[in-house]
Amino acid sequence: MKKSMRLMHRNMLAATAFALLFSSVASAQQQTSTDLPSWKKSMNRGVEYLRVRGQATDGSFSGSTGIGPTGLVVSALLHSGLAKQDPMVSKGLKYLEKHVQADGGIYAKNSLHRNYDTCIAMIAFSKANQDGSYSAIVNRAELFVKQIQMDDSEGRTASDMDFGGAGYGKHQRPDLSNTTYLVDALHELGRGSDDEAIQKALAFVSRCQNLEGPHNNSPHAAKINDGGFYYTVANGGETKAGTTENGGLRSYGSMTYAGLKSMIYAGLSKDDPRVAAAVEFLRKHYSLEKNPGMDQQGLFYYYHTMAKALDALGEDEFVDAKGVKHSWRTEMRQKLFSIQQEDGSWLNPTTRWMEGDPNLVTAYTLMALKYCEPKE
Repeated sequence: MKKSMRLMHRNMLAATAFALLFSSVASAQQQTSTDLPSWKKSMNRGVEYLRVRGQATDGSFSGSTGIGPTGLVVSALLHSGLAKQDPMVSKGLKYLEKHVQADGGIYAKNSLHRNYDTCIAMIAFSKANQDGSYSAIVNRAELFVKQIQMDDSEGRTASDMDFGGAGYGKHQRPDLSNTTYLVDALHELGRGSDDEAIQKALAFVSRCQNLEGPHNNSPHAAKINDGGFYYTVANGGETKAGTTENGGLRSYGSMTYAGLKSMIYAGLSKDDPRVAAAVEFLRKHYSLEKNPGMDQQGLFYYYHTMAKALDALGEDEFVDAKGVKHSWRTEMRQKLFSIQQEDGSWLNPTTRWMEGDPNLVTAYTLMALKYCEPKE
């Protein structure tokens, strides 16, 4: 009798477990089938906004601010599945092509954003280069950005704080955002983690982390030591998130995702202490409501960088520090759906870093959403 009862109890438990599993699978399938049409509609509305209201007659997007927004929009459109023959994409590529300079860089004349502009344009041309028509432009641009990277050609040694970095201005102060664009561009070209420029960039990236260790001889490394990243270690260091009483440079979300992504592209594994520390910081500060440490500032850059970094990390579920599992693609889709404007664009009311520009912000969002594409 007791044996029979035990068998019945086990069968009931098995049936319950199967029912829960079936319910979970069915729920996931329903979520996917619900999200896919919404995702396509949202993407199409964003693309249509750029087509109807975003592009100027010369092919540019927000051209008065430089060529960067055009490069980002064209990359976003190609990343979203549009062909380079699409009239909007074609016009954008022609506009970028007009800014190819004699030194191989791709930037407006007299621009102080040569690395930023060139790296963004490289990504756009690389995505459109299936037939090899942009190979010469991309190859010369690669040489250009490697030439202006801070290294021994500028009299730097591997122990210098700014070694391996890239930045704005006249070759003076590298920062993590620009260095990330450099690594992204080289990764887009198919350069592996053994690429010399990527490894030099890794040295700079590692020094922008609040993490004491053998790869970080920065005076800031141990002051906070939370594993997050800040804007730049160069020229005495700078963060956009404020400093602590002991002079520590506070970490924040967007730079930490940028640093994590760059380390992954540079070949570091999840077991590397730098990667593990960055992931732990992000687990503690997981959010889709704000850019941790910066609140609403740079929020859409944060979304794009977060999506790209978590995709590179290869975790479909991101477990926060409280043990909560986040299906981050689903959560990000739903968040971005909910804040899309009536005209199809996206816009940040907190306008710092040009996020009051719907062309730029819509480009960031389309790229983020592409990494969140639901399965058929």
